[in-house]
Amino acid sequence: MSTPTCKSMLRTTAPVLLLALSGCATMDREECLTVDWRTVGYEDGVAVYSGDRIGQHRKACAKHGVTTDLAAYQAGRQDGLREYCVPANGFRLGSQGGDYSGMCPADLDPAFSDAFQSGRQLHTLESRLSNVNYEIDAKRKSLRNSEADIVSRSALAISSEATTEERAQAVVDVKHLGERVGRLKTEIRQLEEERVHCERDLEDYRASLQLP
Repeated sequence: MSTPTCKSMLRTTAPVLLLALSGCATMDREECLTVDWRTVGYEDGVAVYSGDRIGQHRKACAKHGVTTDLAAYQAGRQDGLREYCVPANGFRLGSQGGDYSGMCPADLDPAFSDAFQSGRQLHTLESRLSNVNYEIDAKRKSLRNSEADIVSRSALAISSEATTEERAQAVVDVKHLGERVGRLKTEIRQLEEERVHCERDLEDYRASLQLP
């Protein structure tokens, strides 16, 4: 597929942390005493927890005198990963801005990774368009504020109640504000042109994926 032509820089955002681990105990006393380690492994696999999740379970259950069954856990985790690691989930993860650290089984990884990259590109294009829209809105707000300031400073420049120094400064301010208004209008026009390109890139990519 072609490389996106939209050139907006992405605003730094916190990524979706699918694999974030809680600092709390993963299992309580009752769970530890009645645990089926294969089921726990399966659930962790479906949730795409990293391999060191078992260490957290071990620590939580050791407090209650329960040891982990690593073989059963790992077998269950592999089953869970195999259920999760389908292309649809890869695309969904990428399109939501998530991260993939290559934990899918080797035979499922290529298809999952390809789908993930397709979703990630969609996320990139959508984020770029959102970024351009944000910049346009921000500059339009600055333009409105500057134009309002020109009106107020122009009124001061001819006010009989203002001092000579205040009127002189107001004239200077109006000049600078006028220059700022000109720059903002130019920047807004450029961003609006860029938005057209971003919208086209996104529309084309959606069409290539047969998305609505």
